[in-house]
Amino acid sequence: MKTGIVGLPQVGKTSLFVMLTKQAVAQHAHNPREAHLGVARVPDDRLDRLAALYNPRKLIHASVEYADVAALSKEALNETAFAANLRNVDALAHVVRAFEDDSIPHVGAIDPLRDIKSIDFDLIVNDLGQVEKRLERVQKDLKKMKSPEIEREHELLVRAKAHLETERPLREMEMTPEDKKRVRGFMFLSEKPILYVLNISESSTLGKDLEEAVAKYGVTEAASQPNTGALAVCAKVEAELAEMSDEDVAEFLSSYGLTESGLVRLIRKTYELLGLISFFTVGEDECRAWTIERGWKAVNAAGAIHTDLEHHFIRAETIHWDQLLDAGSEAEARARGTLRLEGKDYIVKDGDVLHIRHSG
Repeated sequence: MKTGIVGLPQVGKTSLFVMLTKQAVAQHAHNPREAHLGVARVPDDRLDRLAALYNPRKLIHASVEYADVAALSKEALNETAFAANLRNVDALAHVVRAFEDDSIPHVGAIDPLRDIKSIDFDLIVNDLGQVEKRLERVQKDLKKMKSPEIEREHELLVRAKAHLETERPLREMEMTPEDKKRVRGFMFLSEKPILYVLNISESSTLGKDLEEAVAKYGVTEAASQPNTGALAVCAKVEAELAEMSDEDVAEFLSSYGLTESGLVRLIRKTYELLGLISFFTVGEDECRAWTIERGWKAVNAAGAIHTDLEHHFIRAETIHWDQLLDAGSEAEARARGTLRLEGKDYIVKDGDVLHIRHSG
């Protein structure tokens, strides 16, 4: 699952990408539209605490892939290569400038809500053009030969066109799972889940400013829409944190009244926005977080570990991570009855610890 980091020029998106992925960005002079790719580890205190119980040889966290896409504009969206980079991501993190700095140019006054609406409008217009082109083709097909599938696609496209014409993104339109399958191939830009990331100025009251930024800049309503979220970070402070030891980071954050960095919150929020959860496998050899989609069954989770486990699935020994920690060992959890056996239709919960029993 990949998240595209987007935004207008000079908003700090590439700086955030570098800090998230710990990956230097080369300048693509030959192709300024080329996306930079990197992976960020998903911090998870639950897994760290489980690892302290088992002291494993290997500790593997979940990860999120990020793509730093070139600055967004109406013109860029009309370029095939740029649009392809954007369509191939599963969600968008829209970095919005909310900091004041005379040394970094910005067109007009600092206005995050205006910039959010501007980018959303460009995505909507791009999708509307795609819908209209597809509608023309479907209408021609209907004149030649009617079929239930073509008629259903036509009805969905008509609804999508009407929705987009109200200047609302497709992520806000109600769609059934079947509808989503029909539009998946189009990879509509305004349908993708989006996280608005407000990049604010450094201040002596940073903790309070980060908490209040979404409301202060009028983004609360926009962030409350379906498949949408918002948070604030201070890229300048995050850059300082990136150079510090873990001990110094904790002390630095505490001085601002913070318990975790903005990047940690950003990664976690991205993970949630993608509709992902983690389950764990634990033992002396390895403690590991596995990424699955929310709502997956135990047999599908087994497949995330290895396809053979899915094919030969019998049962899943299951316990929630905090119950295992409370028991102190699997033997004690089994004695308490909190370690239980679940069948293939069990819906895996975020934070479950699983041991797959199989016949393979």
